Amino acid sequence: MKRIIAGSSSPHLAGELSDTLNVPLAETTVKRFPDGELYVRVHEELDEAIIVQNTYPDGNIVELFFLQDAARRMGADTVRVVVPYYGYGRQDQVFEPGEAVSAAKLAELIEQDADMVATVDPHKEYISEFFDIRAHVVTAVSELAEHFTGRADMVLAPDHGALQRARLAADTIGCPYDHLEKTRLSGDEVEMQPKKLDVAGSHVLIVDDIISTGGTMAAAIRNLKKQGATEIYAACSHGLFAGGAVERIEQAGCDDIVATDTIESEFSVVSAAPPLSAVL
Repeated sequence: MKRIIAGSSSPHLAGELSDTLNVPLAETTVKRFPDGELYVRVHEELDEAIIVQNTYPDGNIVELFFLQDAARRMGADTVRVVVPYYGYGRQDQVFEPGEAVSAAKLAELIEQDADMVATVDPHKEYISEFFDIRAHVVTAVSELAEHFTGRADMVLAPDHGALQRARLAADTIGCPYDHLEKTRLSGDEVEMQPKKLDVAGSHVLIVDDIISTGGTMAAAIRNLKKQGATEIYAACSHGLFAGGAVERIEQAGCDDIVATDTIESEFSVVSAAPPLSAVL
């Protein structure tokens, strides 16, 4: 018997995968005791489990491990783990002596009770190499771009490192793309503008993997508005929206904010289920 086990971090995405793959959701109980400890139970025996759970914030990591253990104890010979947003993925190397490589350590722990793992738009694709089991990296950029087809006529990456993401979105929409370059004008003034394209009169989609505090996105929007962009849309695979990010982006003049359902919020209007279902 094959079941999808929905962790508490991404129930909507788990439901979408259930519908897409025609695999029922398992009955589970996840709750916390008064002292804060976590209780997890899978209520039915199974042969194969697909667990959908983020590794952000920290409490979700513990829940993932317990769900993996519970699935094995209920008979699952095969456990596939879907980590929609791979928390700690940005600490993928040692930047200063003595640091933990969190992305690698997390992979080591997940694979102890998994036969395969899949994740969506990690900060660096090579984190899949941290796993000794089969690991899939998929992207939801095409799904985000489809949402803006007919609305956006230009796609921008916030920096050169995200140019490939912008290219994929532009190919989906059928429009030009570019990346923003940051020029420091003074100690407290920064200008961000496309390297080649003129944005005046354009409907611009800025696409990124993560929006966290929104500072970079807000600065880009303000500068593009000054350069004459008619409308500006902000899209990301993972909407963390920490510390007043939404207000910061809206006040900068953003006309629409869209994220996927890897992290669920009011902006999760695009599902990451299609690319994930292709590897499950």
